[in-house]
Amino acid sequence: MSLGYPVMLHLEGRRCLVVGGGKVAERKTAGLLDAGADVTVVSPRLSGRLSEWSAAGRIRAELRGAEPGDLDGAALVFAATDRPELNRQLAAEARSRGIPVNVADDGEAGDFSVPAVVRRGGLVLAVGTSGAGPAMAAKLAGELERRYGEEYAELVETLGKLRGEIKRAVADPAERRSWLQAAVSDEALALWRTVGRQEEGSGLFVRLRNLKG
Repeated sequence: MSLGYPVMLHLEGRRCLVVGGGKVAERKTAGLLDAGADVTVVSPRLSGRLSEWSAAGRIRAELRGAEPGDLDGAALVFAATDRPELNRQLAAEARSRGIPVNVADDGEAGDFSVPAVVRRGGLVLAVGTSGAGPAMAAKLAGELERRYGEEYAELVETLGKLRGEIKRAVADPAERRSWLQAAVSDEALALWRTVGRQEEGSGLFVRLRNLKG
């Protein structure tokens, strides 16, 4: 079993194709929308949520069967129909064009799998089992969701501002690493939770300098 190579793809504004209109296609589409992708869904029928997204203009929906031209210009393809033979055909067509493809009902037939994901703003926690146990991945993601609440979105935003200030103020790479490590110490994280968005990067840097002594 291949362990795979975990990556974070930048898909904002890029065309992604989802073939299928059920709950599986809905989940794939939701993740793509979170990533800012330009999503086209092709299926004769759509789930209620996919229909809502189409009506709201969040996705482009083609209410028909898949055609070879649907893959034109796609950065990623998701074969998520309830017909295994069609999913395999789509995978073969995508691979012949050099387009990475995910096959919902057969992980080995595609180029990548989709992990269970917890999003807290810029913080993304992903759990995968190399296709061996999706239920285990979902269980662990649920535990992470309870452990890392919505407050982490603001915390990550605060750290982003501070990191930018550290990069501007500290030129030496080794010293910069020391500052960045200090910024995520338990004491520092407790401080950022109290000041949050109230401070700009320069103010956060002063607070961290005082904390470091």
